[in-house]
Amino acid sequence: MSKIVECVPNFSEGRNKEIVDSIVNEIITAGNVRLIDREMDGDHNRSVITFVGEPEECLKAAFAGVKKASELIDLNKHKGEHPRIGATDVVPFIPVKGVSMEECVELANKLGEKIASKLNIPVYLYEEAARISERKNLAKIRKGQFEGLKNEIEIDLTRKPDFGEAKIHPTAGATVVGARYYLIAFNVNLRTDDLNIAKKIAKNIRFKNGGFRYIKAMGFAIKERGIVQVSMNMTNYQKTSLYHAFEFVKREAERYGVLIAGSELVGLTPMEAVIDIADYYIRFENPIHEQILENKIWEEGGIIPNEFLLSLSSDSPAPGGGSVAAMNAAQSAALAEMVARLTVGKKNYEEYNDEMNNIVKKASNLKNIFTERIQKDIDAFNEVMTAFKMPKNTDEEKAIRKEMIKKATIGAIDSPMEIINHSLEMADILKILSDHGNKNAISDVGVASENMQSAFKSAVYNVYINFTPSLGEEFIKNKKKEIDNINEKIRLSVNIITKNVESSIGF
Repeated sequence: MSKIVECVPNFSEGRNKEIVDSIVNEIITAGNVRLIDREMDGDHNRSVITFVGEPEECLKAAFAGVKKASELIDLNKHKGEHPRIGATDVVPFIPVKGVSMEECVELANKLGEKIASKLNIPVYLYEEAARISERKNLAKIRKGQFEGLKNEIEIDLTRKPDFGEAKIHPTAGATVVGARYYLIAFNVNLRTDDLNIAKKIAKNIRFKNGGFRYIKAMGFAIKERGIVQVSMNMTNYQKTSLYHAFEFVKREAERYGVLIAGSELVGLTPMEAVIDIADYYIRFENPIHEQILENKIWEEGGIIPNEFLLSLSSDSPAPGGGSVAAMNAAQSAALAEMVARLTVGKKNYEEYNDEMNNIVKKASNLKNIFTERIQKDIDAFNEVMTAFKMPKNTDEEKAIRKEMIKKATIGAIDSPMEIINHSLEMADILKILSDHGNKNAISDVGVASENMQSAFKSAVYNVYINFTPSLGEEFIKNKKKEIDNINEKIRLSVNIITKNVESSIGF
């Protein structure tokens, strides 16, 4: 991608996983984006979802998430520690690569207008997208929260939204959309249940009360742990660092005879911010930023493929063939998703729109499953190695070790078996695409099919290598039968796919 935007929508639901899963699913299937983080906080009753992609794809994904949240979240029933005015409380766009702040502001305006016109949710613009200087500060827009805004939006001209009518959505409230630079959500937990202490420290550290220029802070109670928290938004970590914030909170807490319980990051953070902490406390005398391995890999052309290939080519047995099988399967699903997206909305394929939209969702879900298996195969292998290293000095230790080896081996079989089972789903998807997909992308269907077949056979190899007598003849017999049945069904689909592809391209 030549242009990359990060989008970090915050949803007012952090306790119901099914609701959050539904919202996330809408996001990743509506736009060609990569989900890179999701955080659920029960005390705050809030979720933070992070994804990246090209600008227009992020716009589509963000709108889909807002729409789904408006259907599933009722703010009249919402209770949580974190301030909020909407089911989707805030949606910021952050420039990452090849994108200017001005372009992110334009994205924010497009999304705001679409939310207001399509969903009847009033929208406010904040930070760099703000049209009114007072609205650069998110806290001022949130003043009074959902309950207060509901009463004031129609009578107070200063609360008129930037998009939509001056009327609150009855269940989804209002939404704030904007463009900003990296923001780090940094919390410091205190070993006390006295909320007043956290609130006093938050007041002293935040900018509007004379504290640090780039810190917004509030005090919260973490009731399930019996502690309190100073919750901070670091709006410019390069000018106000995390270690300065931490040290300030620590010193203020000591005034009240309170110790630090720990700290936490919510969502993602730039590596530089964490390196700065290490540099501050360890006092490196050499230029540490130039000695970070990941920085060098990134400079050489992309951290993800290089890091994976470097690990793959090392003398470590993991990652190995199982991870490669998962990678091939993920590539197959990604190509299928691409072809379906290239078919949706095209004039000659309008009758297949519903079918293709369904494939986009299925292929996107499979892509995520296969991608997770890259690491899970490594984990499964490591569990086997850990079991083999267990002590075996006594009969009891030998029995426990034997049972753990068997359990870990079954886990090492289950990992590639998931690829095998899902390969059948991929074959069905590719068969449909070879019939009804955009013919200009038919060669991509063929490549996806070859990747799928490679993934399947590679996964089979990884199952068979783990067949040991300790598993029992019946277990092995059943697995082989299961694989043979799936193989036969895939073979029938592959014959059709290959015929359709090769006849289309004249091979």
